[in-house]
Amino acid sequence: MYVAPLPHLQKKIFILFLLIFLHTSLIQVFCQQDSVKQDQADSAKIKGANLFPADSSGTSRELLAKDDLIIGERLFHGLVYSDKSLKCSACHSVYADSFSDTINWNPNALEISLKYRDRTAYDLGKVLLNPLGKKMAQVHHAFKFTPDEIRQLKAFMDEFTGTGLKQKKPVITNLLLFIVASVLFLASFTDLLVTKKLKKQWINMAVASVTIVYITWVLVLNAIAIGRSKGYSPDQPIKFSHAVHAGQNQTDCLYCHNYATYSKVSGIPSGNVCMNCHLLVRNGTRSGMFEIAKVTDAYDNHRAIEWIQVHNLPDHVYFNHSQHVNAGGLKCQECHGPVQEMDRIVQYSDLSMGFCVNCHRSRKVNFNENAFYTQYKSLSEKMRTGQLDSVTVDQQGGSECMRCHY
Repeated sequence: MYVAPLPHLQKKIFILFLLIFLHTSLIQVFCQQDSVKQDQADSAKIKGANLFPADSSGTSRELLAKDDLIIGERLFHGLVYSDKSLKCSACHSVYADSFSDTINWNPNALEISLKYRDRTAYDLGKVLLNPLGKKMAQVHHAFKFTPDEIRQLKAFMDEFTGTGLKQKKPVITNLLLFIVASVLFLASFTDLLVTKKLKKQWINMAVASVTIVYITWVLVLNAIAIGRSKGYSPDQPIKFSHAVHAGQNQTDCLYCHNYATYSKVSGIPSGNVCMNCHLLVRNGTRSGMFEIAKVTDAYDNHRAIEWIQVHNLPDHVYFNHSQHVNAGGLKCQECHGPVQEMDRIVQYSDLSMGFCVNCHRSRKVNFNENAFYTQYKSLSEKMRTGQLDSVTVDQQGGSECMRCHY
């Protein structure tokens, strides 16, 4: 088949395009070859005994340091080896999670990194390869890190002390639903009264009615919840489990919170109370030595453990633990929930005024066996004559405003 010759200008454009294409292809080929050679050279350097030769330039040292951080991070997350047992992040989380009601007994990545920040890679290697304690020995028995890998792990951990734990993204489902409901209400309400573009106006009325009920419901619930902290469970400086101490070991609540029988507050246990047991118990069956070491270190250095209070009442509310524990005979679980089953302590009740008043309305007092109540002449007479078989806290003034607010 005969093909007509291209015009002179078209020939030049075609040849120029062909040369550019060939030039680009050759550059990519040579760059790939150089990259492979450079990767091989870098791998050889990384596997070498000395990654920082004495005569290396500052730029080379900086590049190698960055490589160490990248490799150390991959080692920590188990991305270098296929063996899942060599994954540090499986036990030592890099995320901050304050919403779980259970305890991850293993220290998180930040705690481990801070502990070894001022130590050498050799010190870290001794713990990784020859750990103390039965639990750590069982977990770390498969670790076969080389000295270079331990140094790279140490580089990443030192860097991690500056970056800190990662925050998980908050769930905004309720907020999103509220925004959508507000937009739908405004659109339907505007069309219903102003624009009137929709022919079937009953649809606008239905949408406006449903959304305004939902919006009102959300606003009322959140207004009632202002100042209340039901479900509050802060991270404590030490992973203390009530399920272990009060549940498994059956330690009486008043052994640690011994102020409750004679004081307004129940009291936060001092270090010497903890050391009554932990002078001997230094290795927990689940927690190992890490958390208990925090207790003993604080005690040895005469430093108080800064526990975070979970149950807080407003300043304008008066509450006395001794009155409720002694005269009322209340068990701790009636206000604080099943603490003997909680790893992380959590505020079980909302501790609202309604919670207290409802208890006062149904709680019977030990009226006949307590001389204090003889001053209630009318109630005493009714009890004596059989008109009443019991007296509640509400009946002897337990719901009066000045009892708690004065």
